[in-house]
Amino acid sequence: MPRGKSPHALDLPRPTSWLDKAGVNKQDGAYEALRSAILTKMLPAGSRLPSSRTLAERWELSRGTIETVFDRLHAEAYVTRVPGSGTRVCAVVPERFLMAGFTDTSPVGPFSEPVPVSDTGVRDGLPFVARRADASLFPMAAWSKCATRALAAATPEQLCSADPAGLLQLRQQIADFLAKYRGIRCDPQDIVVTTGIRHAIDLLARGIVRDGDKVCLEEPGYPAARALFALAGAVPVDIAVDAEGIDCAALAAHTDACLAYVTPAHQSPLGVTMSVTRRLALLEWANDSGAWVVEDDYDSEFNYHSAPLAALKALDQYQRVIYCGSFNKTLFAGLRVGFMVLPPALRPPLLRIVQLTGRSVGVTQQLALAAWMEEGAFVRHLRLARLAYKERRDLLLACLEQVAPGRYTISGQQAGFHCVLWLPPDADERVFCALAAQEGLALQPLGDFCHSARLAPAVLLGYTALSLAQVRHAAQKLGRLLLLPAPGAE
Repeated sequence: MPRGKSPHALDLPRPTSWLDKAGVNKQDGAYEALRSAILTKMLPAGSRLPSSRTLAERWELSRGTIETVFDRLHAEAYVTRVPGSGTRVCAVVPERFLMAGFTDTSPVGPFSEPVPVSDTGVRDGLPFVARRADASLFPMAAWSKCATRALAAATPEQLCSADPAGLLQLRQQIADFLAKYRGIRCDPQDIVVTTGIRHAIDLLARGIVRDGDKVCLEEPGYPAARALFALAGAVPVDIAVDAEGIDCAALAAHTDACLAYVTPAHQSPLGVTMSVTRRLALLEWANDSGAWVVEDDYDSEFNYHSAPLAALKALDQYQRVIYCGSFNKTLFAGLRVGFMVLPPALRPPLLRIVQLTGRSVGVTQQLALAAWMEEGAFVRHLRLARLAYKERRDLLLACLEQVAPGRYTISGQQAGFHCVLWLPPDADERVFCALAAQEGLALQPLGDFCHSARLAPAVLLGYTALSLAQVRHAAQKLGRLLLLPAPGAE
């Protein structure tokens, strides 16, 4: 190839390793070959792919197969297809939006600047319920086939597995995903499978908290976490959240606390991302105080403008962070599979509690999810869902700006399942929610997430579980409400 010339797909030899791989059809093989070339930058950003006819002849495939592969790559945002301009590699490929912000093994990697984000919700299909994935995006047919194969191949030992930590195959897949996309290097033995975040919090409250122990919580924050720790006898301590996350200066006054619960990737509900400075200060506080930090990695998979920071757990040199994740938010709420990454000191006592209370996650779900992740289907689903959610968010913001410009402020729109709509300062958020309910809109007042804080009036707008038509119709209704005199104003 002449010096300085960009690589071209035509220069790639026939990918026999993919096309002749046992059990892989020609279409999937060609897709993986081109996708791999893009990710390894053999085909860098802006590279033009040859015509489908040319590539089909070179790779000895049908033109229809190559066209399908091009369409698939386009749907997943690896390439752009413009009539008259051909097919080109995108400037930023989808993995950029999933991959944690560092690649080496040092405690602190080259993080990007923190970006605000968001969280919250109730029931699907009703605008603007928050904190919901769109179950209609889930590829049920592909999942069903994968689950059938996994169950058919399962051994009696697997079906009767007594490991309270969960199925080993699933824990291996989770460890691999965390290493690639959240910057967490852990072993499968560090992972315990749960039914979701609340199950994890409940287990931690039972295993760590003693009656009268202080537990530091974000304010505003996740109400269920407060309730679960309180059930265990904890004394909740409110720690304010600002533009950089939890206030570590205020946290420093509570060195006698047993733990702090935080949502650093996407604070619930304000949507800010905890800065690297705050993350390091939080870890120092935990180490100096002998306290645990519970990291709820809420919404980290859905960043629309930039790659996420690596997880707080990725910086944890002191083994003080308990990382909690859930597939219920990324796939569908009824799945009921989550997980924890535990420091070594907590593994034995937490596993005893799991055994005592009964294992809650069925082995069939674990087998299916493990096989699905191993095939790469989980990451593909995240890419497609992120694109769909971004499209809905963009439409929501555009419609509001068109109908009611200057009547509101938006924050937390950079990621997640919802954004925060700030009302005029003299408005009453609960009155506004009541008016919205009369129009068939379900809004959550920000005050529902506050215990001691008194913030400006605001409501949460969830958009991910809505169709584009629902978003457009509901946004127009909401915009017209914003044009009315501030509800609750004197």
